[in-house]
Amino acid sequence: MNWIFFALAGSIAQLVDGSLGMGFGLTSSTLLLTLGASAAVASAAVHAAEIGTTLASGASHWHRENIDRDILKRIAIPGGIGAILGATFLSNIDLSGGKIFISTLLLLLGLVLLYRNIFVPTTANIAEITNPKYLTFLGATGGFVDAAGGGGWGPIVTPTLLATTQTEPRKVIGTVSAAEFVVAICASLGFLLNINRLDIDWSAVGGLALGGILMAPIAAKLVSWMPRRQLGIVVAVAIILLNAVRLLGF
Repeated sequence: MNWIFFALAGSIAQLVDGSLGMGFGLTSSTLLLTLGASAAVASAAVHAAEIGTTLASGASHWHRENIDRDILKRIAIPGGIGAILGATFLSNIDLSGGKIFISTLLLLLGLVLLYRNIFVPTTANIAEITNPKYLTFLGATGGFVDAAGGGGWGPIVTPTLLATTQTEPRKVIGTVSAAEFVVAICASLGFLLNINRLDIDWSAVGGLALGGILMAPIAAKLVSWMPRRQLGIVVAVAIILLNAVRLLGF
């Protein structure tokens, strides 16, 4: 495999992920699966690459003040634990069938977000969830699905935070991107514990990581410029399109 091709794919995936808070794992995993990799190998390669891309993305968002530190702490740790469990599970069982349910759920959530950002006035109150265990559960669920499904941290955590909190979209995106660094490390650790079952293409890992790292500062700068309502609409449309494509592929 040509690592330059993967670098280009990684830069495009990171531009989407860093500016919308989702898409790197789904985009990269889809590419690797199309080229014939198994679900476990694709997820392992993507998460190894994400260690570099999420570090660069998180640092860029931190520099742009796009991060809510309280939310970061409350989703990153349970997200990491969920990722280890998801990686271990995927190394033994293929979860491709479960993606239908997940993609359908995310598609519906994307439609709700699109409606909210187009038709609901900006002055309307959001039904914010204040249960202290809520973010812990969200982080753990996002981490597990991300590692087990080859992607999903951003598409699950980003729209959920947008729909259930009053946090600015740019800070939701920056926080989710920064927390993904912990998720990527933990998922990679989970796959390493099962490395005897996997045959990873390290040229793909290196190419995806290089392209993503180079694109991360540009994506972080882009998200800090976009207005709240317009950014919410872009995120919603991205959720709908990504999951519609996945559903049509089944």
